[in-house]
Amino acid sequence: MPANLLTDGFVQIAIFVALTVLVALATWWKVRGSRPAHDGSGKDVFLAGGGLSWLFVAGSITLTNLSTDQLVGMNGNQMLLLAWWEIAGFFGLLILAYVFVPLYYRHRCTTVTELLERRYGGTSIRTLISGLFLFGNVVIYLPASIYSGGLFMQSLFGGDVPILVFATVLALISAAYTMLGGLRAVAVMDTFSGVGVLGLALLIVVLALAAVDFDIVSGMPIERLTMIGGDDSPIPWHTLLTGMVFIQIFYWSTNQNITQKAMAAPSVEEARKGVLAAAAIRILIVPPIVVIPGVVAYKLFGDIGDAAYGRLVAEVLPGWLAGAFAAMVAAAVITTFSAVLNSTVALYSVDFHDKFVGKVADHWRLAAVVSVIVTAIAIFLVPIFQSADSIINLLQQLNGLFSMPILSAFVAGLLFRNVAAAAAIFGVLWGFSIYALYTFVWNPAGVITLHYIHFMVFVLASSVIAALLFNRIALARRAEYVGLSALRSETR
Repeated sequence: MPANLLTDGFVQIAIFVALTVLVALATWWKVRGSRPAHDGSGKDVFLAGGGLSWLFVAGSITLTNLSTDQLVGMNGNQMLLLAWWEIAGFFGLLILAYVFVPLYYRHRCTTVTELLERRYGGTSIRTLISGLFLFGNVVIYLPASIYSGGLFMQSLFGGDVPILVFATVLALISAAYTMLGGLRAVAVMDTFSGVGVLGLALLIVVLALAAVDFDIVSGMPIERLTMIGGDDSPIPWHTLLTGMVFIQIFYWSTNQNITQKAMAAPSVEEARKGVLAAAAIRILIVPPIVVIPGVVAYKLFGDIGDAAYGRLVAEVLPGWLAGAFAAMVAAAVITTFSAVLNSTVALYSVDFHDKFVGKVADHWRLAAVVSVIVTAIAIFLVPIFQSADSIINLLQQLNGLFSMPILSAFVAGLLFRNVAAAAAIFGVLWGFSIYALYTFVWNPAGVITLHYIHFMVFVLASSVIAALLFNRIALARRAEYVGLSALRSETR
C-alpha cells in the first residue's frame, strides 16, 4: 500500500476515534452536571426525569429519525422524489405538537399505550399495541439502523471488513449509552451529534454539487429529478393524497420511539417548542441532505443503490473530513439505536414486566438486562437486511404491518366514545392480517397490485370499521362519534 494512502487511512481513523470519544465525554459532562439523583423510577430512566429542555427535545427527535436509514436508504434510491417522506414529516410533527402532546401530558403518559388504556378503560389493548411496537423495534428498526450504519462504514473505510462487524460495534456502544445514561444521555448525545451531522451533511451536499459543476440536470433521466412520481416509482404522486398523511401521523404522533422524547419535557409548552423546532429542521434542512447526494452519485457512478452515499462521501471529502463525518454518522446510528432501545425497554418494563412479572423496584437494573437481550437479537437479524434491494423501501413496506393497525386503535379510541377494548383489538388484528396477506401473498401473486401506500388507507379504514362493527354486533355497544371537537376541549 502506498505510504500516502496508509497515512490518510490512519488520519481518518484517528479523527473518527477522537471525535467519537469527544462526543461521549461531552455527553457525560452534561449529564453528570445536570441530572438529579437516580431514583430508579420509570420517569427517571425513560423520561429523563421530565427535565429535557426544548433544545434537547428537538435534538433527540431529529437524530432519532435522522440516521443512516435516511442518509443511506433515501440517497440509495438516487432520486429527488424521496424528499417527500421528509416534507410530509413536517406536517406529522405539527399534529404531534398541537394534538397529541397535550393529550400525553394531560394523562401523564410514559408510553403512548397508556393513553389507549385510559381511553378504552382496559389494559388488553395496551398490551397488544405494546407487543406490536416491541415486534417492530426488535425485528425492524433496531437491526435496520445498525445494518445501514455498518453499510456506510464499510463503504467509507473499505470492503474488507464485513458489515456485521461494524454493525456489532455500533450496537454495543449504543447499548452502553442506554444502560448507563437512559433517555437523558441519549437526548444530550443526540443534540451534540446533531450539530455535527447536519452541518457536515450540508457540506456534503455542497461538495457533491461542486463535483458535477452544480449541474445535476444534464444527461440525467427525468425520473431521477422529478418530484411527481409515476405509477412505477417508489412514491406515485397520488399516494401523497392518501396514505402518506396517515403514515406521518402514525410515525410522528403515536410512535413510542419519537413521542417519548416529547413526553420528557417539564411542560406542554416546553415540549411543543421542541417539537416545532424539530419540524423546522425537518422542512428546511433534512430534504436536501437525503436526496441530492444520491442523485449526484447516480451521475458520477451510475445506479449503485444503497452504496451511493458512502461512496460519494469517500469521493468528495478530504481524508480528515471523511473521518470526521464517519464519527458523526456513527453518532447518529448510536443515538438512533440507543433511543429505540430505550423505548423498547420502556415498553417492556412498564407495559409487560410491571403487569405480568412483578413490580419493578429498579428500572435501571431491568433496563440493563433487557438491553443486552434485545441488542443480541438485533445483531443476529442484520444479515436479513443485507438481501434487500432498498433498505428504505423495505422499511416503509414492513412498517405497514403494524403502523395502520395501531393507528386504527387511536382513531377509534380518540374519535369515538363507548368503544370496548376488545373491539379495538379486533380491529388491530384485522388490519395486521390484511396487510400481511397483501404483502406476502396477494401482491407478490399479482392478485392485488395497488401500491402499498394506497393499501395502507384501506387497512386503516377497514380496521376502524371492523372495530366499530365488532363493538356493535358482537358486544352490543353503540359507539358515539365525538370527533375532533372533543379532542380540542380535552386538551385545553
